[in-house]
Amino acid sequence: MAIDPVCMMEVDEATAKFTSEHEGKTYYFCAPGCKRAFEKDPEKYLTGGGDPHMHMHGH
Repeated sequence: MAIDPVCMMEVDEATAKFTSEHEGKTYYFCAPGCKRAFEKDPEKYLTGGGDPHMHMHGH
């Protein structure tokens, strides 16, 4: 399992619909909003960790 760097949820790499590459590494997301937030400011999530309070979207 991978960890969504934005909301810290576990994401199954085999079924993840939302992925993004950054500096040669693939990141997996539980929802399109998390992917967009990461792509807008990846360093925010890679250096400071994700924000568990951000996880307000539904699945």
